Amino acid sequence: MENKNIHANHRSRMKKKFINSGSLEIFEPHEQLEMLLYYACPRRDTNGVAHDLLNKFGSISALCDSSISTLTDSGISEHVAVLLKLIPEFARIYITDKHYNTDKIVDLEHLGEYLLPKFIGKDFEEVYLLLLDSKCKELFCGSISKGDFSSSAVPIRRVVELSTKYNARTAVIAHNHPSGIAVPSVNDIKITKKLIETLELVDCYLIDHIIVADNDFVSLSQTEYTKKLFE
Repeated sequence: MENKNIHANHRSRMKKKFINSGSLEIFEPHEQLEMLLYYACPRRDTNGVAHDLLNKFGSISALCDSSISTLTDSGISEHVAVLLKLIPEFARIYITDKHYNTDKIVDLEHLGEYLLPKFIGKDFEEVYLLLLDSKCKELFCGSISKGDFSSSAVPIRRVVELSTKYNARTAVIAHNHPSGIAVPSVNDIKITKKLIETLELVDCYLIDHIIVADNDFVSLSQTEYTKKLFE
């Protein structure tokens, strides 16, 4: 006799509930995770797995932000771990794509909101460069450095090369503080000043430096003690 999945009816009811409501918000956190795990564990009781994982990691976000080795050490397979690691990656891609303007015109008053999704799920420092033309059309937006935000880590020559390559009029730098708060350090201010001075030599103007921490950010061009750098 063929082995039947004893959880099939439960899964069908859960899926039907989601389809009818159109939202995961009506589910408890363990149920949200349980449903996701259906697609990696076709014949396993994912309700129990979801409870165990949330007990160990504390939350879905903490779970998905953990390394693959940490996840597999907790007792799940590499297959399940990869699925969980895909969640913040897809979230970042989805949000960036959702708010992407088809005309590539960037609202200068909302640069922080524009760049914030780039750092979803990042547990290491990364630097992004945004280049615009005179009409605020996006010419380039991408990661230019990973690691500590320091004068040695930020590739100023690379910033200048890209600015020249795209004939950019204005530039924005953004980086994150993965384990801190969105407050500029002395080093952040020093590098910002150096970037402003260097880019002006190629007729490109750094108009802001965004610092991200968790789901928050600060704009150095709007912060009282740093905005004079951009005047």
